[in-house]
Amino acid sequence: MPLRAIVFALALCEACASSQPSPPAIDDSCAGPCPQSKIKHVVVVIQENHTFDNHFGRYCTAPAGSNPTCTNGAMCCERAPDTDASGNKPIVLDDAAQAFHDPDHTAECETKEMHGALMDRYATTVECGGPENLAVADQKTVQPYWDLAKTGALADRYFQPEIGQSSANDMYFARAAHVFDDNAFEPKGAFGTPCSLQSANIAEYTDTTLGDLLSAASVPWAFYVEGYDAQATAQRGGKCAERTDACPGNVNFSPCTFEPGDVPFEYFTSTRDNPKVIRDLSTLDVDLAIGTLPAIVFVKALGYHSEHPVARTRITDGVAFVSSIAQRIWASRYRASTLFLLTYDEGGGYWDHVPPPASPDTHAYGTRVPTLALGPFAKKNFVSHVVMEHSSLVAFLEWNFLGGVGQLKTRDAKVHNLGSLIDSQAAGVAVPE
Repeated sequence: MPLRAIVFALALCEACASSQPSPPAIDDSCAGPCPQSKIKHVVVVIQENHTFDNHFGRYCTAPAGSNPTCTNGAMCCERAPDTDASGNKPIVLDDAAQAFHDPDHTAECETKEMHGALMDRYATTVECGGPENLAVADQKTVQPYWDLAKTGALADRYFQPEIGQSSANDMYFARAAHVFDDNAFEPKGAFGTPCSLQSANIAEYTDTTLGDLLSAASVPWAFYVEGYDAQATAQRGGKCAERTDACPGNVNFSPCTFEPGDVPFEYFTSTRDNPKVIRDLSTLDVDLAIGTLPAIVFVKALGYHSEHPVARTRITDGVAFVSSIAQRIWASRYRASTLFLLTYDEGGGYWDHVPPPASPDTHAYGTRVPTLALGPFAKKNFVSHVVMEHSSLVAFLEWNFLGGVGQLKTRDAKVHNLGSLIDSQAAGVAVPE
């Protein structure tokens, strides 16, 4: 089935549900504390290295800088301006444009490019900027995401938790807090670390994570990772995994093989390579089929499916991956009980025109990243202007499954929750904003 047809089918899923055979019944009893809402399952797909303007800068139609307060559709979020504040015009971001250019997205470089609240030096910072860092996707490349936005809730003020690279921002899914800068370390002792380009710099931590809280409360959760079993099997044999034939990059490392630094729970001794919670993506279909899907699911693609630029990666491959995961959920018995969330770890060094607000602590927010809430619990054709970040997701999971926010005593106690994205009538309760 063509990708556009798949996405269109997803958009119609709710409307056609009543005319389709009912999926198999599932056990609605609660393992651990019952959710505070009707949302019994949350599926979070984490893509990589794109800003809000990258993907939705030409979907939104309100004038740049107009700060719309309405919430109904594309006219209620700001279009990316035709030039940045210094007069530089963005290029079209398509598969060809991102295939060979990975913007410098270290904290040092991004701080210079952001230039305080001006957001005007992405094209001109001598050390690390360039015209390719100003890039906005065309309709053809990201139309499926635009279609999904019309069926769900789009967050236009969701920021990466701190300035800098992926691993630092991924940590907020686990700790809702700063742990280290940029991609400073790989996880000590994890499958894949010896095969990483950064294997000389390793670290492990014993702090309490969201996963620890969930496990202690007997709330089932798992992090499904594409390519995990291949890397683990190869390493047990003293080797590194070889790239799959489908990977367009000709390398036997990321983006063609599993990268443990993309999984924040691999850094923590309580969850590192724990088969109860770190699983190969292939087992997602098994859990969907036999009725053993955990309450909370994180999904991480291999690099060439994650939209991370360079090494011949294609945005359209990432769009197809996300659409495939969504299709599996909507075709399963879990369709009516699941909130589906799509977000990005960080902006990847690309330009975004909206300056970040102040963060709750000393680690400043980076650029906005695309974030969608989808499924029966998401508001429809809605745009939220509430400031959120990855810690907001942690706060929501704590609230819904553990009975209260702030249990990590980090940003989870300070940030907005996800309530602005969720239909309170469908959820059966008003989720805090």
